[in-house]
Amino acid sequence: MHAALRLGYEGAARLAGIGTALSRLAPATDSKVVRALRARRGIRDRYRAWGESQRDPLRPLLWMHAPSVGEGLQARPVLELVRRRHPEIQLAYTHFSPSAELFARSLDVDFHDYLPFDSEGNARAALDALRPTAIVFSKLDVWPTLTAAAHSLGVRLGLVSATLASGSSRRSRLAGALLRDAYAALDRVGAIDDSDAGRLVALGVRPDVITVTGDTRYDQVWARARNVDREGALLAQLRSPRLTIVAGSTWPADEAALLPAFVAARRGIADARLIIAPHEPTAAHLDPIERWANREGLRLDRLAAANGDTEIILVDRVGVLGDLYALADIAFVGGGFHDAGLHSVLEPAAFGAPVLFGPRHAMSRDAGLLIERGGAQSGMDMSTLAAALTRWSTDSVSRIAAGEHALATVRDGLGAAERSLAVVEALLGVPNYEPR
Repeated sequence: MHAALRLGYEGAARLAGIGTALSRLAPATDSKVVRALRARRGIRDRYRAWGESQRDPLRPLLWMHAPSVGEGLQARPVLELVRRRHPEIQLAYTHFSPSAELFARSLDVDFHDYLPFDSEGNARAALDALRPTAIVFSKLDVWPTLTAAAHSLGVRLGLVSATLASGSSRRSRLAGALLRDAYAALDRVGAIDDSDAGRLVALGVRPDVITVTGDTRYDQVWARARNVDREGALLAQLRSPRLTIVAGSTWPADEAALLPAFVAARRGIADARLIIAPHEPTAAHLDPIERWANREGLRLDRLAAANGDTEIILVDRVGVLGDLYALADIAFVGGGFHDAGLHSVLEPAAFGAPVLFGPRHAMSRDAGLLIERGGAQSGMDMSTLAAALTRWSTDSVSRIAAGEHALATVRDGLGAAERSLAVVEALLGVPNYEPR
């Protein structure tokens, strides 16, 4: 990294550290920025305490980092395989976003916490505490200062489920100047496909360290769909013979198209029902949906009070969407009408549900595959979304066929976790697992 750029980057990281100290003065808020700052107060002490009391210097340690929940879902199958195949290895997991805090707690790892802001002091403190054998990043999020410090200490560095969209901002000149050295330092990389591998080389990754391994999320969503408790209280309470549309991770921009499209589709099948799980189930987001249902004369219940007769089921808590997709005859995935980007289309596809979403899906490789294989459709606006909903609602043959195409797409992507495990094993210097 150019000296001036490095100086500016280090200054930004230190400024974030000052913000962490000052965050205690901020009023109570749901702001992700404030939550991220507050969560990092005392972070060096937490790392050091675990290192002094729990780190076994006689055992290797794998440190996996994933910035948010989506990347964490890619890391989890690999962590589970390492835990099962190599119990002698200690596992550390870090994340950046506050949204991943609850997810991190659910993992079977020895240590989990936020990643400190990427200053030289924080990087050295974290490395001194954890003493990792290898650091593996999930998807793309490589931190330059941590990477440089780890590389100087001989820590092996890797990347799994690596993908880089053609329109990614990381391909800009500034990002290249900031990150090229970090990508060049990677010792092993598992790319999702050949096109990703080529773009990663352009980013700075050495061609000889790249293997095409696929996307571990396919294994993750497949396992979850196969293991869902269909007789459990949640799904049993909501089960119904009525045609069910499950809309997940929606934003108000998605709902502006989806809700009137649902009303239009009910003209073709009057007893269709909608289960809607907003991305942020806050009062400001839930209340307008309740007012809409009231205007339309539709019975709406919050999740705890809903049953099979409820026309609109409003999900007012997080953590259940992955199970609710098991009820879907048709799925709608949010983000395609919103600047935040499309959320996971693989979760409903793993249940064999045909998938709908808005027009902003160019950055989603999975959405493109599902459209190409007939398992998904994109609606450009309310009217095209209504037409797609009406078609799948009234034509069971096309709906079932689309669901089978969606399921086959997920099935064809399986095996990435095992291939990614081989990448991690090579970094750790442990022998590959051989089943007996």
